Amino acid sequence: MFTQFFGLKYNPFCKEFNIDETYESADIKEFKSRFKYIQSSRGIFLLIGEPGSGKTTALRNITSTLNPGLFKVCYCTLSTVTVLDFYRGILMALGEIPSSKKVTMFHQIQQAICSLYYDQKITPVIMLDEIQMLSTAILEDLRLLFNFKLDSENPFILILSGQPLIRNKLGLSVNSPLKQRIAIKHVMQGLKKEETEDYLAKRLRAAGSLNTVFTSSAAEAIYSQSKGIPRLVNNLATSSLMYACSVRREQVDEEIVYQGQKDFDI
Repeated sequence: MFTQFFGLKYNPFCKEFNIDETYESADIKEFKSRFKYIQSSRGIFLLIGEPGSGKTTALRNITSTLNPGLFKVCYCTLSTVTVLDFYRGILMALGEIPSSKKVTMFHQIQQAICSLYYDQKITPVIMLDEIQMLSTAILEDLRLLFNFKLDSENPFILILSGQPLIRNKLGLSVNSPLKQRIAIKHVMQGLKKEETEDYLAKRLRAAGSLNTVFTSSAAEAIYSQSKGIPRLVNNLATSSLMYACSVRREQVDEEIVYQGQKDFDI
């Protein structure tokens, strides 16, 4: 196993890592800066990114910093369900028992949000993932569902997270009212070329490595093949470490990345 060969406590490029060890790329810093704005003003935040660009990691990072005494995080991934099931999912995330009727569930959701914000002084943070898969019917209902006091107050933070396809859906005239209510957005860009080597080194250090495993040329090769998409960077780094272990090489250079990438390709 390559972890033993390189003296690592675990695979540094797996998705199960301590969120406190998130690499603070320029992309993550910008996202956190924009989230601070929505945290104070509340309302709707749109997070867009290609698959593997770090959307979920960014969300995990900011939610880990929220005071549970002031914020209630509700994470929902029910993106391919009916409107009724969507309502039930939000209610269960809010800790409520769903009714059987849509109109009743609509009022249950609004009452639960108002109770948290106005009575308990807790801001609900509702995260909807993979929203590019939501039906037009659900997107239409979102605008109505998060309309409070004649659209004069925002007793909530609603984060809509999805792939770039959501731009097309929000561009439809029927979804224009929802699009107009988005207070701020962020598009995940991934790692910059100059950040890749530092990212690889930090993840290795977190796993217990005391050596420089990836050369600068290896980091450049990984960036070139991944375009800075964190998930692809992780996959290429793992395959490179596996290949380096198989040939008993303690340092990964550009050639090893190339050979590792051949094993990674389907």
